[in-house]
Amino acid sequence: MIRSTENHFCARILDRRDISQDLSVFQIDPGGPFTYRAGQYATLGIERNGVRTERPYSIASSPYEDALEVFVELVPNGSLTPNLFQLKPGDSLLCRKIAKGRFTLDLRSDRSNHLLVSTVTGIAPFVSYVRTLYRDWKNGGTPMPGNHKLFCLQGASRPFEFGYREELEGYSAEVPWFKYVSTVSRPWEAPGWQGERGRVDDLLRKYADKWELQAETTTVYLCGHPKMIENSRGTLERAGWKKDAFLEEAYYHAAIKESGGKFETRAAQEKQESLLTP
Repeated sequence: MIRSTENHFCARILDRRDISQDLSVFQIDPGGPFTYRAGQYATLGIERNGVRTERPYSIASSPYEDALEVFVELVPNGSLTPNLFQLKPGDSLLCRKIAKGRFTLDLRSDRSNHLLVSTVTGIAPFVSYVRTLYRDWKNGGTPMPGNHKLFCLQGASRPFEFGYREELEGYSAEVPWFKYVSTVSRPWEAPGWQGERGRVDDLLRKYADKWELQAETTTVYLCGHPKMIENSRGTLERAGWKKDAFLEEAYYHAAIKESGGKFETRAAQEKQESLLTP
């Protein structure tokens, strides 16, 4: 039995939706009052034989929802996700009591357009943005989204890796302030795929032009694979975007020679949490 501590709640798995063998969406009861803003992350952990392992995960749910939702990729040699993927509804885990992260919507600048670019699980904070703004838009009780507009590009290798594509396409078809496009980089493995083809960073300039996004009025949010982030930033900087217009969260390093594979890492916005490894 996992017990709450001074810094942790005893959380509980409410439900899980398996997207594939190595991708799953977890619904979690945090175990206590848990306040966060769309775009922040929760730090989850498991304790085995007196050893506690924790990792931060972007929250896909909206602050309006009771349950926390996270979209997780299994890292076979990682320290946490192999144990996390063994959990089923009713099982317990640890959740730090305080959400962190600065990957929230830019409402301080004069830029009212928001270009959201992600790979696979990097879509999570953007789902939180859109669910939150959709709730505001539907109930009319807040000024959001106001004149703010969101434009989302998501890339994956194969179509089944899009854990939220249908939901986001639904929002895109309904509301005037959100557009969503998904693209696959290995379309030959999915003959029935009718959407965009290619890496998301290769399509970035095309859609920035199509959506008539200008550097002076657009904040860019890059979330997911570090190489995608590097390439996307370079493309947009050459098109006139300045450094202060970018927000970034890198989820892992794809190739670490000494390990021969992926590491569960995530570049948080705070310097003291800039790199976490399994």
